[in-house]
Amino acid sequence: MDRGYITNKLAKDLQRGTIIKDCDMRKYTSFKAGGRAAIMAIPESQEELQVTLHTLARLTESGAMKQYMVIGNGSNVLVRDGGYDGVIVKLGEAFGSIQAEDERLVVGAAALLATAARAALAAELTGLEFASGIPGSIGGAAFMNAGAYNGEISQIIEEVTVIDKTGSSVRTLKSKELNLAYRCSSLQETKEIVTSVILKLKKGDKDQIAEKMRALLAQRNEKQPIHLPSAGSFFKRPPGRFAGGLIEEAGLKGLTLGDAQVSPLHAGFIVNNGKATATEIINLMELVQNTVYDKTGVRLEPEVRIIGE
Repeated sequence: MDRGYITNKLAKDLQRGTIIKDCDMRKYTSFKAGGRAAIMAIPESQEELQVTLHTLARLTESGAMKQYMVIGNGSNVLVRDGGYDGVIVKLGEAFGSIQAEDERLVVGAAALLATAARAALAAELTGLEFASGIPGSIGGAAFMNAGAYNGEISQIIEEVTVIDKTGSSVRTLKSKELNLAYRCSSLQETKEIVTSVILKLKKGDKDQIAEKMRALLAQRNEKQPIHLPSAGSFFKRPPGRFAGGLIEEAGLKGLTLGDAQVSPLHAGFIVNNGKATATEIINLMELVQNTVYDKTGVRLEPEVRIIGE
């Protein structure tokens, strides 16, 4: 891949946006681990995103480059230590807008869930309290139907605006068209990119909303290793079971491999104790998967998207 050629092509598309060559993905993922991306492009408008995707699609089709992908806050992505030989498109600050309209919250895909929850509180809207402690962006939440504490985005999402991976089509999808299920949506198949989300909430009492958020955050702070880099819950919940419980029953709570560790506080989390490599995290993941499978017959599947060489 000719990085100079690709960069020059992208520079024509990004008048307001940014291009970063040899991008250290530790700075852009919540794990604070992993390799570098050949190029990162940060568009600052829907128009810039569309033309960037169109350019990347043509470059990939011509064989000038192998791959590209779009990320939001990087809270559910791990780049292998060999790096990503392609272009990472990260949604810029322009995609972080939040606007309350009656009982709806119109949220840009790059807005953090915690920020959206605070905006809902300010507008005296209830229904988003469960998301106040979830790391990540609203676009990623729609993509994987994020949830916590008996709440899921599927319960409040009304519609999303998406762009296809080639940048040629923009459309609006209603909630039922997303086929939202546990940590799953149709977007994972279509590869469409969320640019904005409309959440349908309800008017509520501001003090009660604030109290519920405080209680959930206190519960999270007590039971989850929020002080260390991680990707949140690492594994999907198996039907009828809890990943953390299975890992703890297998005697793996606190298990360490290099600077990667199964959290002693919550076995469903793999954390970076300082200088963990992506290889250490992945090897620990595989050790956990194999041990749990040997002991219980349950194969744990990661929530985290692992990319790169």
